[in-house]
Amino acid sequence: MQVNPFTKFEKDWALLTAGTEERYNSMTIGWGSLGTVWNKDVLTVYVRPDRYTWEFLRDNEYFTVSFFPESCREALAIMGRMSGRDGDKAAAAGLTPRVLPQGITFKEAAETFVCKKIYMAPMAYEDVPPVAQRIYQNGIKPHWIIMGEVVDYLT
Repeated sequence: MQVNPFTKFEKDWALLTAGTEERYNSMTIGWGSLGTVWNKDVLTVYVRPDRYTWEFLRDNEYFTVSFFPESCREALAIMGRMSGRDGDKAAAAGLTPRVLPQGITFKEAAETFVCKKIYMAPMAYEDVPPVAQRIYQNGIKPHWIIMGEVVDYLT
């Protein structure tokens, strides 16, 4: 697996998906990291608690992070603009859900990390560096850190 963890999220974007076949939500993300913690291969994402997907992350044991070919860039833009509270984002974006034993991805995805949630905690505003505190002004709550052990990798 050839992955550049320093460009994978910000430049390639990804879809973070959590939930079940019956009820799930996805969101486009540009923040994330890959690494090793507690002797486990992990993928970490950062989600604000006002995002609809956060509820699915909170309530489910598994989540997926899927990366797509450049041809799907507009679909990812739609997934980032539209709230799952307002309708079927995947259908609007032209993406086809693919049910996995431990999560949901999309048939159009080039690669998917299947993750088992092992840590979830809110960032504390007072611990965020001053240069980043501007993100959390006007009532915006800090992101949550969600770390998942990578249990499968699909290409």
